[in-house]
Amino acid sequence: MSDSTEPTESTGDEHERVLAERMATQRLTAPPMERAIDVVRLLTGVQCQDAPLARYSIALRTGLTDQEIRAELDSGAIVRTHVLRPTWHFVAVEDLRWMEALTSVRVEAKMAARHRQLELTPSATELAHALLVAELAGRRWMTRPELGARFAEAGLPSSGEQVGHLLMLAELRGLICSGPMRGTTHTYGLVDEVAPPSPALDRPDAVRELTRRFFVGHGPADENDLRRWATLTLTEIRAALTDLAADGSLIARTVGESTLWSGPDHPQPRPDAPRAFLLPVFDEQYLSYPSINFPRAAGHPRGDRPHSFAEAGGGVVVCDRHDVGWWKRKEVAGGRVVVTMGLATSLGTEEHDLIAESAARLGPFTGRAVDIVQA
Repeated sequence: MSDSTEPTESTGDEHERVLAERMATQRLTAPPMERAIDVVRLLTGVQCQDAPLARYSIALRTGLTDQEIRAELDSGAIVRTHVLRPTWHFVAVEDLRWMEALTSVRVEAKMAARHRQLELTPSATELAHALLVAELAGRRWMTRPELGARFAEAGLPSSGEQVGHLLMLAELRGLICSGPMRGTTHTYGLVDEVAPPSPALDRPDAVRELTRRFFVGHGPADENDLRRWATLTLTEIRAALTDLAADGSLIARTVGESTLWSGPDHPQPRPDAPRAFLLPVFDEQYLSYPSINFPRAAGHPRGDRPHSFAEAGGGVVVCDRHDVGWWKRKEVAGGRVVVTMGLATSLGTEEHDLIAESAARLGPFTGRAVDIVQA
């Protein structure tokens, strides 16, 4: 791998360049993509436990409205399921089977102690999953409350958390995934009735493919970014990187003490690219890079405290590649969206105007008027 690494450059300047390249790679500043499925394929997995804001992450990279993105989800081209880590992701339906096969065993193993606490015995889990297959056969889309009621009728574990984890295990094992939404509620269907059959990949090939796609869609990034993102081992990742460097699929450079990998071609920012973004709290641009991320602006409202990812409904305000504050979205009566923001005291009028323009983008996305409130 060392033969493919370029010389070290000035760390401060190169950090700034890394942040700029990532935003273009993920199409926040490069020309937008046409469809939601294009974004999901580029990023391979889009974290989406806060599904409405995950759709907004897609909108930031396409300009599509929420209704247009939901239509693609309902078409079955994109599914929502547990994969990569113990949380939901949007993935392209053609990627579902091989990604589950590659990552789910380790994810499930990490959750074994919690499942014992929830009394999800192997026999109870097997019976619950058999019931799911019977209930959902024939593309009978059902919601989580409906399936929980069936579990209760059958004498199976049926508390809210038990049902959630039984469905999660069924997703990890490739039995079920999302179906069309019913209003604002997600439904479930059988993978065998949703995802087309696909050739099985042996593990080394699957690791190489996931490694290549992560760095093409998220680079420049390092091996620990991928390890966190996909629960692969460093041994597997390093073997894949050696192969991908040798055939030119990925390139690397050194920044400080980190080796950062990316695809051989970088999209360029467009001349009219936005300078400010309201990134959802689980957006791939913010969450994927623990080691090199947006520096905090002076006078940040959280000081040195980290953002709390338990806060759904909002996220991180970024301006000129700096973390300048937080935001929260709330829909209110009268067809309006209220966006509350806490911003760094060091920002000037220009930065405030850029951030207000970014908040206004929620209007076309939601089809609602936007009111901005300073915390």
